[in-house]
Amino acid sequence: MSDLHLEAISHAFGDNQVLSGVSVNVAAGELVCLLGPSGCGKTTLLRLAAGLEPLQKGQIKINDVLVADGTNSNQMPPEQRGAGLMFQDFALFPHLNVRDNITFGIDAKNKNRRAEWLDHALTSMGLVGYADAYPHTLSGGQQQRVALVRALAPDPRILLLDEPFSGLDVARRAQIRTETLRLVKQTGVATLMVTHDPEEAMFMADRILVMNEGRVVQDGTPVELYSSPKDAFIAEFFGPVNKFQSTVHNSKVDTPVGVFDADGQKDGTQVDVLVRPEGFRLANADEKPHAMPGDNLGNTSVVLAVVNSRPLGRSSYVAFKLSTGKVIETRVPGLLLPAPGSNMSVSVNAHQVHVFASTIIIKAR
Repeated sequence: MSDLHLEAISHAFGDNQVLSGVSVNVAAGELVCLLGPSGCGKTTLLRLAAGLEPLQKGQIKINDVLVADGTNSNQMPPEQRGAGLMFQDFALFPHLNVRDNITFGIDAKNKNRRAEWLDHALTSMGLVGYADAYPHTLSGGQQQRVALVRALAPDPRILLLDEPFSGLDVARRAQIRTETLRLVKQTGVATLMVTHDPEEAMFMADRILVMNEGRVVQDGTPVELYSSPKDAFIAEFFGPVNKFQSTVHNSKVDTPVGVFDADGQKDGTQVDVLVRPEGFRLANADEKPHAMPGDNLGNTSVVLAVVNSRPLGRSSYVAFKLSTGKVIETRVPGLLLPAPGSNMSVSVNAHQVHVFASTIIIKAR
């Protein structure tokens, strides 16, 4: 199997610098997600790997073969790179049925060799009964699966996926992601996927590269990025947070919901303390919240007034008001709907607290 290396890639559209010195390595059998906000350069990087954009600076190698070099305009054509491509619009041929769509990119000499794999793939993706159907008769989820099988059918050296689930409704997305991940892993192909959805990236990826303003700001496993973000941008990108301002004293930070380690920040540093909604533990006002496995609750709990609660299916949303008037939002497992105005005891799992040097200066009064 092949791997993919993008080294020191820079790219601009006119005066707009969209990529600045980005390097990405994807091993054979590995699925790497490029995660970041719109306009951060994710799709441009994918198009450069595919050969759909001319490389301006850097190098691209597939299985140690140089396919693009920005220093001498050496650019291997897209059709020679052995890349399977799947973009968010699926781009199925409307005049071809499912089987013909899938086999369109297979060389005639390889069609017999891939026939057994194709039958297995159609079965695995629940498409056996649709081989003779046309794209307009299929649901969005079925079209997505056809597009994925088509991308894999020529036995590509690498697979490039651009927002492959963005057109699917929430109810179907989870099932299609599972099926896609299973099929991709069975092939063992090096896969680079673009998404702006953190949950999707955490489910799909072996590694995630978070991008912002044309640069990779952190590279790590889903657990590393969620548990140990390098800065507030990354922490907040993985979901909402409750933010408090504080100043480090004796290597601690004091907040209205507890005192926490300063995470290596020096004494006197003004910091933002970020607490994820799922980091709170709740109990009746006269009790201390119980720790869940892996929690670090310390000995601190505070009694706060409920301002709102809502069911979210597998979890519940409960909002509290601090004495300062600030509202904090929590999310707890199961069904918990305390009445507005009631009091609850609140503790914080320190593992869900992140401390970063503040971008807002706290003025002395």
